[in-house]
Amino acid sequence: MTGIVYKSTGSWYTIKTENGDFLECRIKGKFRMKGIKSTNPIAVGDVVDYDIENTTDETTGVITAIHDRKNYIVRKSVNLSHQMHIIASNIDVVFLLVTINNPPTTTSFIDRFLVTAEAYGIEAIIVFNKIDTFDDATLDEQLYLQHVYSSIGYKCLRVSAKDGKGIDELKALMKDKVSMFSGHSGVGKSTLVNTLEPSLNLKTKQISESHAQGKHTTTFAEMFDLSFGAKIIDTPGIRGFGIVDMEKQEIGDYFPEFFALKDQCKFNNCLHKDEPHCAIKKALENDEISWSRYKSYTQILEGDEEQYRADIYDAERRASDETRK
Repeated sequence: MTGIVYKSTGSWYTIKTENGDFLECRIKGKFRMKGIKSTNPIAVGDVVDYDIENTTDETTGVITAIHDRKNYIVRKSVNLSHQMHIIASNIDVVFLLVTINNPPTTTSFIDRFLVTAEAYGIEAIIVFNKIDTFDDATLDEQLYLQHVYSSIGYKCLRVSAKDGKGIDELKALMKDKVSMFSGHSGVGKSTLVNTLEPSLNLKTKQISESHAQGKHTTTFAEMFDLSFGAKIIDTPGIRGFGIVDMEKQEIGDYFPEFFALKDQCKFNNCLHKDEPHCAIKKALENDEISWSRYKSYTQILEGDEEQYRADIYDAERRASDETRK
């Protein structure tokens, strides 16, 4: 029998069966994915085969096989640097929720997430959330960021779960698709899902004022069926997003604006660092490429895992303002 994994708690998996029922399943013995060093062999969104198990008073199942994944999105395991954690699989579109200062989302984090989505062939849409809380300075920063990413080709939405702004547009983009919401803790993922589907009543918490960070409310990734013909995967908040499984030569290919100019570089294996006649460096000097994006690229290239939370887009925006005076 075949079903879809809707929730994973590490040892048990909730599966939606083909007839629409939910069944708690476990893995029998060691279950390893070929070629994938993952801390979780099965993820939300996976299509799996299972057998019914009647050894207890309650009917449960045993997962026997996993179907090939269309795609998946991963991050480095928190404790095991050489392994990865699969956040979810078989995703049609991922919405990255971004907040400017409540809590702050850095460009480094945004870029690392977008690079991962590009690498695994998943459409990414940036959702600027909590726009009802913006003052003039915050609005300026948000519009600047929107300009940076929309000019590359990423769709950007401005949303307020509190005021209902942008919700209809968001629903239209989610319809008939499997969507994933992701972002830092506290960016409003659960609140936004509750606005989309009030009957779910997901738990939410306030931002920690002392650290300007969100408190974790979602412990495990979980998929929900929504009334307007969509599926949503709600995920735990991510503090950092370490890149995995990428060769240095391919990283630039996942920056669309770099990839578009790549064939103009003198050297086919140009890393856009110190090489002469580099089209990316030339575009950077001409303000045709964002400095924050280039900084993110070099951090990923150098494996700068400690510094990638450093926020530089505000300094770049101020420098840009100076040049326009």
